[in-house]
Amino acid sequence: MLRAFRNSGTPGWTLAAILAAAIVVSPIVALVAIASQGSGDLWPQLTAYVLPSAAINTGILLLGVGLLTGVVGVGTAWLVSTTEFPGRKVFDWALLLPLAIPTYILAYAYLDILHPLGPIQSALRALLGLSDPRSLYFPEIRSMGGVIFLLGFVLYPYVYLAARASFLMQSATALEAARILGAGRFEILFRVALPLARPAIVVGVTLALLEALNDIAATEFLGVRTLTIAIYSTWLNRSSLPGAAQISLFMLAIVTLLFLMERWARRHQRFFASGKRVQPPSPVPLDRLKAFGAIAACALPLAIGFLAPFAYLAEQAVRKLTSGGVSPMIWRETFNTVLYAGIATLFTLVVGLAIAYALRADKSGFASPASRVASIGYAIPGTVLAVGLLWPLAAFDNSVDAALRQWFGVSTGLLISGSGAALVLAYTIRFLAMSINATEAGYTKISENIDHAARSLGESSFGTLRKIHLPMLRPALGAAAILVFVDCMKELPATLMLRPFGVETLATHIYAEAVRGTYEDGSVAAILIVLAGLVPVVMLARVSRPAITPSTISS
Repeated sequence: MLRAFRNSGTPGWTLAAILAAAIVVSPIVALVAIASQGSGDLWPQLTAYVLPSAAINTGILLLGVGLLTGVVGVGTAWLVSTTEFPGRKVFDWALLLPLAIPTYILAYAYLDILHPLGPIQSALRALLGLSDPRSLYFPEIRSMGGVIFLLGFVLYPYVYLAARASFLMQSATALEAARILGAGRFEILFRVALPLARPAIVVGVTLALLEALNDIAATEFLGVRTLTIAIYSTWLNRSSLPGAAQISLFMLAIVTLLFLMERWARRHQRFFASGKRVQPPSPVPLDRLKAFGAIAACALPLAIGFLAPFAYLAEQAVRKLTSGGVSPMIWRETFNTVLYAGIATLFTLVVGLAIAYALRADKSGFASPASRVASIGYAIPGTVLAVGLLWPLAAFDNSVDAALRQWFGVSTGLLISGSGAALVLAYTIRFLAMSINATEAGYTKISENIDHAARSLGESSFGTLRKIHLPMLRPALGAAAILVFVDCMKELPATLMLRPFGVETLATHIYAEAVRGTYEDGSVAAILIVLAGLVPVVMLARVSRPAITPSTISS
């Protein structure tokens, strides 16, 4: 094995990939070490009063969000993929827009929108001739049902995107054969299309559930205590890092279970295609009544997940700007947000490029498992990642401080812990998978014959990467940079727990305003995050329709 590694031709790149994987997995190892220390008398209290209710709430939340995102995402994907109705081409990309709104911003917006004195209830009372705000019953948004409703309608695009791609890649021949055998449209959907699309749908639902599991502000703000909130409160309010680590391990077990379920759903998935181009199903025109129903079915999730909260945020931001102007604090927070997100994006791209190149050049087989391990960061919730990073970062800082004290009599203090470096590291670990996947996809368009030609002319591997690969990978790296940058801007749990003392970002500013009960004052920060989030969503909408060729149909 060691000989194979030495003969791989690129041991430096492979070592870089292994080192990146070790850094990504270090928080999980640290969680086990911290949890093994025990939390003393606190653990019995946690298991008796905190963990059961938090676990039950988390399970109910995941079940509800999974069902809602599945129904909405699959239903809208089926309509825009297989039917023809007015506005279908607009809905085809517009249904992705809720991805631009973070869950916590959506929760803050809807608490005002659905308030008894808010626009919806006020309009209904005016329509019904009622004057007393208490005379109209309206479902309470601060509840488990409210959290499931809001998270479901902002996270359904994950399922919509996966299901739509799967429906477009299904051969029209199979669906036509079902019609010839007498199957109706609903029978074709449930007995042919859905079984073929099931693995893709499970992937989309899994991504939506991971985002729901990572949420901290929306669930806390709406009064639902989940495992994420239990970790946060145990660490900060109860001052017990081992207790937080123990809950984090329980939460990681849920994440692992989600991934095992996703793998199990795809265990028998196999697609085969002939050498001919696969013909996707042609959209079936709908009559007037059915077309109206399709428009309503697509417009409703778009309005709930994007249009209503975006209009509210824009109105509040304009009102704030015209009445009091922009606070200087917003500019400092915007600078902090851009600074940390920009540095993290640069590190993420560099590490992702190194791993992708190791995958391309390594012949020993070590780079592939290292790449898979390095990609698991996205599955680690931000709160879990923050708790897991504390121990290795503190150990590194203490080791450096002790060494410099012994050798030079100089104390360095905390170099990484409690600094912006810890936040950048958390961002890099969490979003490294995006960089690896995007760069690896870019490499598929570069022939390996180019590498062989460069090496035959005496060029080194680094020179080949710098002079040849980088210019050709620029579009892929640019797309990855935008995705990583915007996700860093929106990330709240890790930012909330690892940011330097006294430093605020746009996300933490919105959270602080919500805690104070003045969340409308954070509308300017919220609209800035939403506008930034629109950029990758527009990009995703442009490139997400698959090219239906035999090469895209794989196992």
